[in-house]
Amino acid sequence: MLNNKLEVLAPAGDEERFGAAVNYGADAVYLGRQQFGMRASPMNFDYEQLVNAVNTAHAKGIKVYVTCNTLPRNNEIPFFQKFVEEAVSAKVDALIVADIGLLSLVKKYAPDMEIHISTQTGIVNYVTARELYDMGAKRVVLARELSLDEIAEIRAKTSPELDIETFVHGAMCVSFSGRCLLSQYLVNRDANRGECAQPCRWGYHLMEEKRPGEFFPVYEDEKGTYILNSKDMCMIDHIDKLAEAGVMSLKIEGRAKSAYYVAVVTNAYRMAVDEYYKDPYNFKLPDWIRDEVFKVSHRKYCNGFFFGVPEESQYYENSGYIRNYDVVAVVESCADGKVYCTQRNRFFAGDTVELLAPSQKPVEMKLDILYNENGEQIETANHAMMNFSFPCDMTFPKGTVIRKNLDQ
Repeated sequence: MLNNKLEVLAPAGDEERFGAAVNYGADAVYLGRQQFGMRASPMNFDYEQLVNAVNTAHAKGIKVYVTCNTLPRNNEIPFFQKFVEEAVSAKVDALIVADIGLLSLVKKYAPDMEIHISTQTGIVNYVTARELYDMGAKRVVLARELSLDEIAEIRAKTSPELDIETFVHGAMCVSFSGRCLLSQYLVNRDANRGECAQPCRWGYHLMEEKRPGEFFPVYEDEKGTYILNSKDMCMIDHIDKLAEAGVMSLKIEGRAKSAYYVAVVTNAYRMAVDEYYKDPYNFKLPDWIRDEVFKVSHRKYCNGFFFGVPEESQYYENSGYIRNYDVVAVVESCADGKVYCTQRNRFFAGDTVELLAPSQKPVEMKLDILYNENGEQIETANHAMMNFSFPCDMTFPKGTVIRKNLDQ
């Protein structure tokens, strides 16, 4: 379906990350409140922050979707009506639900609210997608365990009015559609209520009960794998194939990730989609756009299940991230041949940095001279959030990220 209007859907765990998503090219942003969301660790949004976010987004033609995709218990249900009413009052564009009961309550409390069905529901066939559409869903977020061929069949056998969304980038859960009990069992943090401790990332050994203290490594063989840590998903090279399969919304995982992560990855997919529309039938991603997703903290990448059962989706060496770049500053303004910034991490005069502005190729430059806020020359920007400047004959928009390669 080459005529699909592809949506770049970015995550936001707080106001700073929301700003990064909006500034760096998202068509829509999904975020959570303090209740009913699948990410309990980020700050999330109170009502006033939600109203401000929606107003900011709508002024730029960007949509806002609010998550209510946990599996709520009985004692939480009485609070849901207020949750929905506040979403309506704030003019939220859609609610993302996983629970059939909550779906029915959204229809009751807000008949005109657009409803998206969360990946937590585990939609893997066209019958389920059809039924949810008949129940009032405008969009289904398909299970991450589907191939492109399976997605194409769901697209072909459902109403064209039903939007299809898939995760295309970010962390993958070892459990089917995120339905995992491991975290709750080990540390009493319920993954189905947004509290996952990610025990799938931990290192495990086998110990026989009569040999305490003797730890044996656990290996993969032809009978299966017992190592839980999965690689991150990355489909930035395959925008054309996602569009052809009928995917409408390209969802980036990461409400708990940094504002820098949100900015860079959103920007990369924005540019990749724009590149796709230049020539949909001969899409080839420029290397410099692909390189962007390697300049954030990430695990090794794979394509998930999109091309069939993955053969190399687990990472056995460790559960850590690959991190080669650090944000050192953010641009505040440009005037009189200088770039004015606020510091984020320490760096020195003479360092080579990259400036990444929205929808632009990063600009590399060596910062030979730095000035403090009084205009005095300094050798290092070493105070958190300090104001400084450097001479430059180029201009950059407010919010431009300045980063440094840690390997240099």
